[in-house]
Amino acid sequence: MYEDRNASNRQLSKHHPKGLVILHEDRDIIVIDKPAGLLTMATEREREKTAYFMLTDYVRKGNPKSNNRIFIVHRLDRETSGIVIFARTEQAKRFLQDNWHNFSKKYVAVVRGSLKEKKGIIESYLAENQVYRVYSVSNPAKGKYSKTGYTVLRENQRFSLLEIDLFTGTKNQIRVHFSENDHPVAGDHTYGISEKGIKRLALHSKSLSIIHPFTKKPLTFETEIPAYFFELLK
Repeated sequence: MYEDRNASNRQLSKHHPKGLVILHEDRDIIVIDKPAGLLTMATEREREKTAYFMLTDYVRKGNPKSNNRIFIVHRLDRETSGIVIFARTEQAKRFLQDNWHNFSKKYVAVVRGSLKEKKGIIESYLAENQVYRVYSVSNPAKGKYSKTGYTVLRENQRFSLLEIDLFTGTKNQIRVHFSENDHPVAGDHTYGISEKGIKRLALHSKSLSIIHPFTKKPLTFETEIPAYFFELLK
C-alpha cells in the first residue's frame, strides 16, 4: 500500500519544521510552502537556516545518524515565497528533474505600473555576468532561451497583479523579464527600484502540477495569494 501521510499527523510531530507549511508528503516527495526570506538551500554564508536543512532534520526525526535523506529538485530565490518540491529518493529526484520542463508552474507577482497588453508572452535569451546579475542578450549563442507568460488580474494607479506562467526555468527569469520591460516586481532591490514601505519581494510560486515519480498520477499543489499582494493593490 502506498504511503501518503495524513496532514494532521504531520503537524503533531515535535520535529515539524517551524515556519514551514508541508502541503504534501509521501515516501517519494515532500512539497512545502516556503516563506519569503528563507533560503531553499545552503550558501557559503548560511548553512542551517534553509528549507533543505530544516526538512533534513524533519525526516531524520532529530537523529543525525539516520539514513533518511531529501534531495533538492529546484529552488526559489530567498525572497520569493511559495511552492517548493523536494525528493526523498534519488530516483524521484531524477524523474522530476528530467520532466521538469513538462510541468506547469504558475506564479503571482505585483509589478510596477500598468501593462499595455493585459495578456502576453515575454521571450528572450538570458545570460549571467561575473557578479551573478542576469540580463537579456541578442545573440542566442550567448544566452539561454527563456519564456514567460502573464495575465493581468487586477491593477491600480501604481501596481498590477499578474498571474505568470513560467515556461522555462532560467535564474531570476520573471524578475528580469518584467524589469527589462519597465515593470519591475515590487520590492525587487536587484532588478527594480528601492522604495520605502515595500515590505518584501512581491513574487510567489502559487501552483505546481507534476506527474508523481512513482504512481505516475497527475498532482497539483496550490497556495493562496499572499494577503500583502492585495494590500499593494488597494
